Amino acid sequence: MELIDIHREGDVPVVVPRVKRLDASVAPAFKQQVVQLVQGGERQLVVDLSGVDFLDSSGLGALVSILKALGSQGTMAVCGARGGVLSLFKLTRMDKVFAIHADRQEALARLGA
Repeated sequence: MELIDIHREGDVPVVVPRVKRLDASVAPAFKQQVVQLVQGGERQLVVDLSGVDFLDSSGLGALVSILKALGSQGTMAVCGARGGVLSLFKLTRMDKVFAIHADRQEALARLGA
């Protein structure tokens, strides 16, 4: 089952989860699908969470794993996080780890796309 849509903005893939809840039930498969992009050679990613209403520690862990897969040669920006999703980033201080932007345009601008 495909859990992500990929929209290209220039050379940068924008990953959009197809699920409203990025939790333990889907996080491992979500991570695997995005990491496959990285293994395919992508070095810049935007993850658009504007359609995600709920994120738990498993979902956050999947995002950390994606960031680790990119390594020092890659960059990742998160956009569209709001409500409880944004609160989780702040509560866990992951807003210091991830570049979080209000919208896709801002995230793409950060990556120089």
